[in-house]
Amino acid sequence: MPIYSKPVRLLFKDMVKELQVGPDSVLTREEVSRWFESKYPKIKPATISAHLSKLSINAPSRVYYGVNLSGDDDLFFQIDGGHYRLYKPLTDPPPIYEKRTEEPVSGAQALDVAEEDRETVDSNEFAYEKDLQSFLSKNLSLVEPGLSLYEEEGITGLEYPAGGRYIDILARDTNSNYVVIELKVSRGYDRVVGQVLRYMAWIGKNLADASQSVRGVIIAREISEDLLLAASLVPNVELYEYQMSVTLRRVVRGKG
Repeated sequence: MPIYSKPVRLLFKDMVKELQVGPDSVLTREEVSRWFESKYPKIKPATISAHLSKLSINAPSRVYYGVNLSGDDDLFFQIDGGHYRLYKPLTDPPPIYEKRTEEPVSGAQALDVAEEDRETVDSNEFAYEKDLQSFLSKNLSLVEPGLSLYEEEGITGLEYPAGGRYIDILARDTNSNYVVIELKVSRGYDRVVGQVLRYMAWIGKNLADASQSVRGVIIAREISEDLLLAASLVPNVELYEYQMSVTLRRVVRGKG
């Protein structure tokens, strides 16, 4: 249910009208934040950030936020990580409505991907990681009973935006506390601890209430000794190794 009388995506359109944003105007992330803080203070910064991705036609992560295929959510063109302008249908590229895993991330699409978070993997491994992400988001009880995917104002915890980077899965436990889940397609190394702690701190500052805690989970095919050592001093970060298996059942053909 919307926090106010209108959902956040419609409040964004009200903001554009009130600020008289023209076709060639540049709108900064800070201006957006100030407008919502003055008009609708109950809406959290994280929710505003997620909607900026959802409403930007060239943000690859918008596909995770239930973008409207009719074009109702095509409001902005993302110039860079902190600047936006209105979408120009006649001259801008077609809006992104579905995942584009067949092409490498480059140009404007690279805005949604942090260089330090990319892994050197082949295309099959990358697709496999997304399959793992999708599977776990629907089966979070495998990680912990009662764990559920975060959702608010039509924004889910898949590829949740956190300060210009994206959390693989953001979940909530049975006590409504936040759980940041980071996936690694192969080995997990010690640097992942810093990555997860950064996400946790961002969620704590921008989304969690004073009564809510934030913890982290790292899931990899193999946990390295370096990661095990680094995480040993971080009690609110848990480590998991995943295993996938395939079984075959022989099909007996009938006669004839």
